[in-house]
Amino acid sequence: MSGTIESSPHDGARVLVVILSAVAAVVGSIIGSGALVGTPISQVADGALAADATAVAPGGPAFSIWTLIYLGFLALAIWQALPAHRTDPRQRRAGWWLAAAMILNAAWIACVQFEQLWLSVLTILALLAVLVVVFHILTNTKPSSRAEAIVVDATAFVYLGWVCVAVVANIAAALAAAEIDPFALGADTWAVLVLTAVALVAVVLAVAGHGRFTVTAAIVWGLVWIAVARTTGDGFTSQPAAIAALTAAALAIAATAIARLPRARSGEASVTKP
Repeated sequence: MSGTIESSPHDGARVLVVILSAVAAVVGSIIGSGALVGTPISQVADGALAADATAVAPGGPAFSIWTLIYLGFLALAIWQALPAHRTDPRQRRAGWWLAAAMILNAAWIACVQFEQLWLSVLTILALLAVLVVVFHILTNTKPSSRAEAIVVDATAFVYLGWVCVAVVANIAAALAAAEIDPFALGADTWAVLVLTAVALVAVVLAVAGHGRFTVTAAIVWGLVWIAVARTTGDGFTSQPAAIAALTAAALAIAATAIARLPRARSGEASVTKP
């Protein structure tokens, strides 16, 4: 149990850094929303990241998922600071990486606010890499309770799932802003190709994580809103992109359901497998 493990000075430092990182991420979100200062992300760089800017931009309501993620950051920061969890080996392994993921979120918002779209691409790719490490740590160690599964694992997995979709939207926005069409394939073709890649990533994560449904839920959320944005409104419409997004969502769901079957058949409890 975590209470029997000897405390280390590094535990206090890790706890503090995670708390400060969560606060930085939330403050960054306030700037990114334009609520108090800053410019709404959808309006920076002449609307390069708006819901109608590219064929793979999710519809506006999709970004409400950030409310859940930011609340998760704060809950995670508080949870890991509690005396009973400070020396938990699992938190020791994941804590610094989780802090890095939250800091990179704030850094991404800063890049966008200064209209550095290509720097934002590099930042979100770094964020994705960090979240993959977190995913590896959390899926290869078991949470001690339902509370940990919800507060720590689910927060990290929803964050990862959303970033998988956000990466392709970010890259597409940077290319469109620079008026670059690699190989002159056109927006529809590229949308189908990159959404196919998202589907493959979703399948890999489902298999590697033994069917973590929170990852898939976030990916599917983003994909469905891409489809909605391509078929409604006055923005960028694309039937091929909409079909590709819905197909990718269906594949992600199917892969997750199949990946969960072995444990379901064995009767293993799933309360700690978000």
